[in-house]
Amino acid sequence: MPIPLVETASAKVNLTLRVLGRRADGYHEISSLVAFADCGDRLSLTPGSTLALTVGGPRAAQAGANDDNLVLKAARALAARIPGLVAGAFHLDKELPVAAGLGGGSADAAAALRLMARANELPPGDPRLYEAARATGADVPVCLDPRPRLMWGIGEKLSAPLDLPPLHAVLVNPGVALATKDVFAGWPAAVHPLPPFDLAAVEKTQDRQQFFQALARQANDLEAAAIKLAPAVGGLLAALRALAGCRLARMSGSGATCFGLFDSPDAAQSAAKTLSDKCPQWWVRACVLGSG
Repeated sequence: MPIPLVETASAKVNLTLRVLGRRADGYHEISSLVAFADCGDRLSLTPGSTLALTVGGPRAAQAGANDDNLVLKAARALAARIPGLVAGAFHLDKELPVAAGLGGGSADAAAALRLMARANELPPGDPRLYEAARATGADVPVCLDPRPRLMWGIGEKLSAPLDLPPLHAVLVNPGVALATKDVFAGWPAAVHPLPPFDLAAVEKTQDRQQFFQALARQANDLEAAAIKLAPAVGGLLAALRALAGCRLARMSGSGATCFGLFDSPDAAQSAAKTLSDKCPQWWVRACVLGSG
């Protein structure tokens, strides 16, 4: 039997998210600084002649029907571009909450593309991988090579990887699913723009304090819309901000997952335990944000 190939589908965290406007086709232009957590889903591929997917793990029931899963969509998109491509049987261990603002489905799809590249000895920079990623979903390209970047457009335009300081974080989801389209629909178009994110200044330093200050001058423009749809998000942000040592708390993506940043791994672990003990029904993970 072939030995399964394995990839981690790291959670994507939007450290900032600016909504710049709505296009004629209905999509929204954004600008977002993203980093990847050292936690996520686990995807394996046993190469073979038949494309298939099984799903397990604590959130398998939330993953939806297999035919709608982005893992298969990505695999088919790549196979359409490379005749004779070896596929096989995927197995997804679903750990990340679904519809949570962590790009879980996109990360799974990107992991599928990386696995197929390995199985077929494709170089990581093969442009057909990025074509398949773009065809699969707006967040898939940034997840293909999970390193901190600025993304803009509808998510298809990416900066070079950024050298950011590792960030000690707590990710929390209150068990509320938010549909991205509904949150964007509630975005108030009259938002006054904040200053652009000064990437040049950030890249010159690995000083975490200066980075916190730069992040604090930014925002997630979708927070208000998400809180209106799911007031639990507002309560979660308040709970994070009340934790000892929390330097900044913000929602990721279109929610409902929020993150808190801390000065040390011990502070993040202590905060995660406090929240888990207080709200055992919440999904809580202490992690490091940087490269997945």
